[in-house]
Amino acid sequence: MMARRWGALLLLTALSCLSSCLPSPGGDEGKKGYIWANVTQEGLDFAKEVLIREAVSSLTALHLPDISRSFRIPFVGGVEAVFSCIILSHLNLSSSSSGAHPGDTGIAIIVTGATANITMKWRYTYSSWLIPVDVSDEGSASVRVEGMQAGITLRIENHDGFLKLVVIDCGSVIENIFISLDGGASWFYQGWVDAFEEQIRSSVETAVVKRIKDGILKINLLLARLPSEITVDSVASLNVTFMDDPLMANETVGFEIDGLFTESNMSYSFTHRFGHFQHVLSCEHSSKMLGISVDEAVFNSASDVYFKAGVMNWIVDKLPDQSLLNTAGWRFIVPQLYKKYPNDEMELTISVTSPPLIRITAGGISSTISADMTIDVIESNQIIPVACVYMVISASGTLGMSGSDLAGEVRLDGFTLELKWSDVGNFHMYLIQTVVRVLLKDVFIPYVNTRLSRGFPLPVIHGFALTNSDISLGDSNAVICTDLASAPNNSTSAKIISSLMKQRVL
Repeated sequence: MMARRWGALLLLTALSCLSSCLPSPGGDEGKKGYIWANVTQEGLDFAKEVLIREAVSSLTALHLPDISRSFRIPFVGGVEAVFSCIILSHLNLSSSSSGAHPGDTGIAIIVTGATANITMKWRYTYSSWLIPVDVSDEGSASVRVEGMQAGITLRIENHDGFLKLVVIDCGSVIENIFISLDGGASWFYQGWVDAFEEQIRSSVETAVVKRIKDGILKINLLLARLPSEITVDSVASLNVTFMDDPLMANETVGFEIDGLFTESNMSYSFTHRFGHFQHVLSCEHSSKMLGISVDEAVFNSASDVYFKAGVMNWIVDKLPDQSLLNTAGWRFIVPQLYKKYPNDEMELTISVTSPPLIRITAGGISSTISADMTIDVIESNQIIPVACVYMVISASGTLGMSGSDLAGEVRLDGFTLELKWSDVGNFHMYLIQTVVRVLLKDVFIPYVNTRLSRGFPLPVIHGFALTNSDISLGDSNAVICTDLASAPNNSTSAKIISSLMKQRVL
């Protein structure tokens, strides 16, 4: 039962540590998150079973305090009996005897029908007026515990930016105990030793409850040491600060997460907040374990961070048709350019002028990108800007999964061109449309898709992988309905249990 109980408690720890991240304290009062993670009953049951298996395999024996009792027996005299070296040595758990049930006040974890074996040593001493010396005997005993029941109700609270497990109620009850003595004249004492049943029962129940409450304290210390963001790359990190208390509902636990991208190794960097996120999930009729709703503000915050970092600039010095990067290739497009710089090599510099705007609707994902394309001539190893064209690019996209990361792909829908300035005279934009189309389709879009195909992290339980994921789009948000599986060679449950073992929690 202890293993099953610990499995359920560690389940709550893992669910409270989406992406193994917790918030840094302070500064978020009144703000709302832009990612909503909803753990269903299927998700609770899955995590519970995984962690139970880990806990059972790692559980050390539970040592109980010695039990002693003094009493008098007619015609015998005073008797001193002691049970020592009491160890809860074996647990037998039914696969259907436990459950984690979220409700309005917290998560109730109930274990019923468990059995256990206890080993101990017994010793007695008695003296009588009939016998001038003390008489003693000793041996071993085994105890069979049946119908073990236990329950705990926990509430997950946000304390100044940290999530904390708070015990609302905790108790343990044993239905039946069967004591069997061995050694010495055990057959003679079997009758009166049953008088210890209530003391053994109380000792086991008290020890189980104390171990659970001590473990909650250790888990909270472990939670408080976890980081607050997921590093995406050298430029950006994902802020996974929890906002407000988790929402407990019938058969689900919901977590509101900040979810916006920030500059890596920097404090929160935005000077504005995006529009309020309305939490809309469409996994209600799904049998998936986890639902994650991502507002379009998350994607726009990534756009903002990468733009501010200055990484949305490209120098193009290679094209499928390399003749387009020589003024000779432009002699019929911009004659003045060829006349002024005959047969000189060229390069194109593309600079995004503002963060790309991303919109999500039920019909799809769209983006508008504003950029300057500067035409440079290379003459005598000098780069000479000769003209600049302002572009407004329209693109649409799709979302998919790359492992447990959210990946994407964009396609070019269209573009418009406007000449900003020129040192080689005026030229019509329709004359360079072919060059720009090749540039966008064969260089710009493939480059963007290469980055998007690697994906960006989602706030999931670290050490677990997403599988069988379905993605749907709504009004300003994308919803991922997914199952969970243990990530190969990366068992978070084992790591958590190992850490707790080192702290002598288990």
